[in-house]
Amino acid sequence: REDKIAKRVPMPEKPKTAFCVPPGQRQLFLDDYGVARIEYLTRTLHQPEKKGAVIRPDRPWESALQTRSAPAWDVKEEVFKLWMITSTTIPGVGGMTYAESKDGIHWTKPILRQMEGNGSLENNFVTIDEDPHLSWPANAIENVVTDPFDPDPARRYKGLGHCAGREPLISPDGIHWKRLDVPKISSGDESNLSYDRSTRTFIASVKQGGPHGRSVYLSISKDFEYWTKPELIFHADDLDQELGREHIQARLANPALQQPLYNEPAKYNVDVYNMGMFRYEGLYVGMPAMFHATGPVGDNSDGFHLVQLTCSRDLKTWKRLGDRKPFIGPSPVADGGYDRTQILPPSRSVVHGDELWFYYTGIKYRAAPENPDPDWGAICLSVLRRDGFVSLDAGEAEGVLVTEPFALSGDNLYVNGDLSNGALRVQVLRKDGQEVAASEPIVGDQLRGRIQWVRGDLTSLKNREVILRFHLRNAKMYSYWVEK
Repeated sequence: REDKIAKRVPMPEKPKTAFCVPPGQRQLFLDDYGVARIEYLTRTLHQPEKKGAVIRPDRPWESALQTRSAPAWDVKEEVFKLWMITSTTIPGVGGMTYAESKDGIHWTKPILRQMEGNGSLENNFVTIDEDPHLSWPANAIENVVTDPFDPDPARRYKGLGHCAGREPLISPDGIHWKRLDVPKISSGDESNLSYDRSTRTFIASVKQGGPHGRSVYLSISKDFEYWTKPELIFHADDLDQELGREHIQARLANPALQQPLYNEPAKYNVDVYNMGMFRYEGLYVGMPAMFHATGPVGDNSDGFHLVQLTCSRDLKTWKRLGDRKPFIGPSPVADGGYDRTQILPPSRSVVHGDELWFYYTGIKYRAAPENPDPDWGAICLSVLRRDGFVSLDAGEAEGVLVTEPFALSGDNLYVNGDLSNGALRVQVLRKDGQEVAASEPIVGDQLRGRIQWVRGDLTSLKNREVILRFHLRNAKMYSYWVEK
């Protein structure tokens, strides 16, 4: 299956586009971009460490919280802001709520006085056009991003609203929202949104039908008003169905996991429930929630989600990573977590120092059992080493990574690698293979390891084409980059 690297692997033919290493942009190993040759190295997919629920239903009227957004840092107010889908115990009351945090861990739910619930405005519900009588789905604000480049401060926050068909919305603060008089984006009841600041492009992944069921369609916009027609870019395939049966059977055999109530093998199916996709360094990362249907429940299906990891260079062709193993999977029932059954993917990563933080939805059930827990959905957090999606690993035999030629854009080379039990060294080569610089070995767990030179350096090579040859032993390498 995918991502298996033999001892010596020549890279397949690539389109004739020049490999570029912009200053400060980290080069990861999710795909083969910029890689000319690898020897005695294997790729390893890494899962983030779960930290549990950080925003729980803690109001008397709350029963479940979900999100289809990532926290947005407000530079002026110095807080993280997050928008949630909230289910309540009050008949007819539900919709979008708002929370904020100074540190991303401890969250408050401000009283906004925008929507009535049980005759009271003392809640954190957010509505559109400040109508206190709106209810779900009229007050649905599904996906939110910030846009620091819009010259109009009233459009600093942008969102997609409604439950079927996505309606562009704008806000000055993420709390007071107005509709834009523009066409909706065609979608079912799931979507995700991110903003690629490097190209100033809004990226919406919406839900429509396709092979094997729910599938992911792409719509993009430069101005948030006019969007491209949704185009199919990602869907389940026959291998997903094969692996899905294995996943279902493994779950049914594991009493530690929350079990589905309905199990009809003839109805087994895997499709894509939702997919967050976002720009990270020089590529796009996708996190599809693969829904494993185990049996029908009325007009829907019982089952569970597994979140995978994918990457793309153009938003249209996606590479599955890690043999399609889960990037985020279920927590055992005994752990007391919420992410037992339904796991709705992170919209994007949040860079937090030397870590990537992923906020996602965890739901205990798909089809609720008898006497379910009164609080059944929450916002969960998992944490990954920065750049830590995939590593290139070497054992006792020395592994080698050789890059394609690129124009050197800076004076300093950095690596991110776990070299605690081994070492890494680098050679800088001309295009003809002649060495022009060589480094000292670097050891330890290096999140930002600056390469020191024993022969030559990068100063005289700036703007010249070079090749890097990394040598690893008993080490993991996550990324490298050049700085001025």
